[in-house]
Amino acid sequence: MKQLITAIVWFVLTIATHAQSTTFTGLPSIKITESGVERSAEKLDRATASSLSCVIKEKDGKFYWETRGNKPLLKIDSNAFVIYFAVDGSGYVRVLKPEFKQTAAISATEKNYDYVEHMLLGLRTVTYYGVAN
Repeated sequence: MKQLITAIVWFVLTIATHAQSTTFTGLPSIKITESGVERSAEKLDRATASSLSCVIKEKDGKFYWETRGNKPLLKIDSNAFVIYFAVDGSGYVRVLKPEFKQTAAISATEKNYDYVEHMLLGLRTVTYYGVAN
């Protein structure tokens, strides 16, 4: 019986130390690609948007861009926004805090979208605007 209790305690502690939580999930609506010589913007259909979702997870007090290869992120809380910067400089996710969605004097962009995800790919950029799930 003592071994069973020890095994259960070990199992619970193992799960607790490996627990992670989803901090943010977003679904993009618009994709903008820029390269310095051309720019394209496209409205995304639901199926395409689902495959391009943005997910940020927290594990042991650290943040990871799960949908970008679990890149480590630095979280900055800045008034109406929470910004997650990739520590390797490859991009960021800027999220409008829900409590500021209706109360702040904001532009049409903030009225229509909850976040922007911006990535640098060489000298090109890809930007998604979307809504939080």
